[in-house]
Amino acid sequence: MDETRLELSNVDASTSLNVPYSDDGVRAGFPSPAQEHLSEGIDLNKELVRHQESTFYARVFGDSMAGAGIDDGDLVVIDKALDARTGDYVVACIDGEFTLKQFRIDEASQCAWLLPANDAYRPIKLTQENDFMVWGVVTYVIKKLYK
Repeated sequence: MDETRLELSNVDASTSLNVPYSDDGVRAGFPSPAQEHLSEGIDLNKELVRHQESTFYARVFGDSMAGAGIDDGDLVVIDKALDARTGDYVVACIDGEFTLKQFRIDEASQCAWLLPANDAYRPIKLTQENDFMVWGVVTYVIKKLYK
């Protein structure tokens, strides 16, 4: 397999922490006048967690998804209640090992693929000989930009 691995944590949505935020957004083009009003707040558990019982956080270790902007040390939010579709980023268990990859179904050859986003790693073709399951779908990536 590859060197990407995950460290899983359960979601604790029993508490809430409202963090002030600007509901007018932040412009990435030309600057806009400074915001005078911040909304009452946003609860990140409510924003990031759709299915509390089946959602997990995981820290990513490895660089196989760097081309997709999922880097070593990032946190991902994984929802096990969602069905994987072509193009989704998934946490998959293949032959007893967990990995994070992009899921792709090839209708023409009737097989599925787990695709890395780093040319140093090879795509994984899924066949009937593999013990495979999609463990969950990645719904958010949380990055630390300021170190």
